[in-house]
Amino acid sequence: MSSAVCQHCGCSEIDKDATRGDAVCTNCGSVLEDQIIVSEVQFQENSIGGTNVIGQYVSAEGGKPHSMGGGFHHGYGKESRVITLQNGKRKIQHLGGQLKLNQHCIDTAFNFFKMAVARRLTRGRRTNHVIAACLYLVCRTEGTARILK
Repeated sequence: MSSAVCQHCGCSEIDKDATRGDAVCTNCGSVLEDQIIVSEVQFQENSIGGTNVIGQYVSAEGGKPHSMGGGFHHGYGKESRVITLQNGKRKIQHLGGQLKLNQHCIDTAFNFFKMAVARRLTRGRRTNHVIAACLYLVCRTEGTARILK
């Protein structure tokens, strides 16, 4: 947790995660900082004896940082969690666009989705149901009324 205060709700409980590279308000789900760059590299051993790198890689071209939390699995493609987050973001943007939600609401819904994935609340549940719940949470917390037909 950090001593920062959320500018949206005033909550002082901020989840700052160096692995994801972001800081999220635990009360309203707003992203306060994104793509935080860490100056050190840490290694973590996973449950099957593999090693993961914690931190973010910043390329020499100055492009978008890439997460290094994927471990040393060369040639196996992306991790399931990364694919789940990408699919979730795509579906949230699609459904949020159909509901004509602004980008702040879509980003907040994606943060709720990331928290659900991190806490393993998506296991055994359909992704569409979790996404609908995240968008519902955002509409309720932001006071945005939407009628579904």
